[in-house]
Amino acid sequence: MSEKKIGFLSFGHWTPSPHSRTRSARDTLLQSIELAVAAEELGVDGAYFRVHHFARQLASPFPLLAAIGAKTQRIEIGTGVIDMRYENPGYFTEDAGAADLIAGGRLQLGISRGSPEQVIEGYRYFGYHPAEGESDAEMGRRHAEVALQMLQGQGFAEPNPRPMFPNPPGLLRLEPYAEGLRQRIWWGAGSNATARWAAQKGMNLMSSTLKDDESGQPLHIQQAEQIRIFREEWARQNEAGHGHGFEPRVSVSRSIIPVVSDQDRAYFLGQRDSSDTFGMIDEKTRAVFGRSYTAEPDELVEELAKDTAIQEADTVLVTVPNQLGVDYNAHLLESIVEHVAKPLGWKTPEAA
Repeated sequence: MSEKKIGFLSFGHWTPSPHSRTRSARDTLLQSIELAVAAEELGVDGAYFRVHHFARQLASPFPLLAAIGAKTQRIEIGTGVIDMRYENPGYFTEDAGAADLIAGGRLQLGISRGSPEQVIEGYRYFGYHPAEGESDAEMGRRHAEVALQMLQGQGFAEPNPRPMFPNPPGLLRLEPYAEGLRQRIWWGAGSNATARWAAQKGMNLMSSTLKDDESGQPLHIQQAEQIRIFREEWARQNEAGHGHGFEPRVSVSRSIIPVVSDQDRAYFLGQRDSSDTFGMIDEKTRAVFGRSYTAEPDELVEELAKDTAIQEADTVLVTVPNQLGVDYNAHLLESIVEHVAKPLGWKTPEAA
């Protein structure tokens, strides 16, 4: 396998339980910052966070991303993913620009049309309603397209002839503008069609452990096909003269637990889920849910070497059990770097 970037992906769960190390939202936020700092010290390449509204999980991403940006120097900081059905494209552009400037250009923002929610049509409580004849997914993609335009930094707003402060000449853009951020937007694609659309719109591809079942094949095979479709469409855009001016990146998410200690065995060895599962995520959509990789290092390396989607991707995001605390998750990430990434050639000893 080729060298890859390795990041962690945290859902930021918290619950007021004596068994949880994150018993409040404050615990989760502060520990997320601590884990990103620890991950950077371990040579991990990325700290990514999921966004879920109306849940005891991480929600508003930009304060957290900005705080991590101020506390770290090298690690990529991202989301996987922001539900664009809930987003005001203008505020999204301003918040993202500010966080990226604080981080020195390290933001990697995964966005999407969203997934099944905690509440019914939760985006309506945020003031957003699909237009007549428009689905909520189409509304999310519309919000994304507006944000992509704004992130380019071109003026679009007519200036006030009597402004409070002097304006530069011409139409105005949103500030602060973060140069290069537009090329660091990823689309969380749940299907082959939306992967193709992401390539057409000039976004990197983010594919999770959940995907629409389009062939009945295991997740990694369907995901590898999705990645090939994305790259073929990207090349087609270049050939047609509609290229985006950069080489796209592709990430896949995995649950990977190397069992190297008694604590690992106590937590995970009895919870092995060694095969994908299939099921309905709503009344219309059948999906494939990816398996977990939980084993001793030699077995893990052998199993992951057969994962065709990982072979196709340049970035692997490893989901972490954040409720077990910073120390345990830092141990988990170190185990992945040492016992999985290096033997598979994802990282060289020098890179780590």
